[in-house]
Amino acid sequence: MLEITTPITDEVVARLRVGDTVYISGHIFCGRDAVLPKIVNMIQEGTVKQLGEPLQGSAIFHTAVSPAGVGPTSSNKVEIESSIGPLSQVGVKLHLGKGKIHDETVKELHNSNAVYAVIPPITALLGKKTLERRLVAFPELGMEALYMLKVERYPAIIGAAHGRSIYDE
Repeated sequence: MLEITTPITDEVVARLRVGDTVYISGHIFCGRDAVLPKIVNMIQEGTVKQLGEPLQGSAIFHTAVSPAGVGPTSSNKVEIESSIGPLSQVGVKLHLGKGKIHDETVKELHNSNAVYAVIPPITALLGKKTLERRLVAFPELGMEALYMLKVERYPAIIGAAHGRSIYDE
């Protein structure tokens, strides 16, 4: 198992390969269908710095944050998958979710030196590995707002890296 700590550097991404199993520690963003398009709009409007948190070297987990915990949602939903390219272009290095993403998205990740990792739907285990959670933006969205978690050793498998996908192997 490879250990990854945020912020994630280009050198770390360069070493990752499709199928690698990893543990992720540090701070990660959480967002899904409702909030990710809002973040993309902020990128397009040039206002993303208003989040008050840097996206460079970050990880985004495709999940809502509820009292029950966190667990991955399908990353190939239009609102989520269409955010992966723009978020990667501004420095997000790791996208966490589940499911096969389209070939075009795999190429966008490659072009931005970012990766996609599949995280198992193990809410109870992830709850034990979540040390802190904090609302970052869009509180009106409730559990689908943008959150920041501090995590220790979240398990994942690299599903797309360097133009390749685990689903094509």
